[in-house]
Amino acid sequence: MNTLDNINLIALCGMNCIICMNYLMERNKCPGCRDPDTNKRVKRVRCKIEKCEFFNNIDNKFCFECEKYPCEKLKHLDNRYKTKYNMSMIKNLEYIKNSGINNFIDNEKIRWTCNECGGTICVHKGYCY
Repeated sequence: MNTLDNINLIALCGMNCIICMNYLMERNKCPGCRDPDTNKRVKRVRCKIEKCEFFNNIDNKFCFECEKYPCEKLKHLDNRYKTKYNMSMIKNLEYIKNSGINNFIDNEKIRWTCNECGGTICVHKGYCY
């Protein structure tokens, strides 16, 4: 499960792309939010967080580096994920900010690894792919 170690697969908003159903797909797989614009999934093309002016003008890595953090777009996304998927982007970002990206990745590996087969549990589906 080497992909769970990939720091480049943690999106600006705190989403772990590795647990996203679009990343876990076998066909037409999304390369992750930090990948260049080629092969973008439709949902990524419409992502309001990725199109934020703050990130288009400055080379920051995460939303918590913004003076408007947490903005309304992020709060809306966070609320949807807390309600539907029991996961919080803002909690992820706070964890990264306070404990570091490597500790976050280590925690994610524990949280999203299937105990039975060692596969990755999808945040959207709630089961191992």
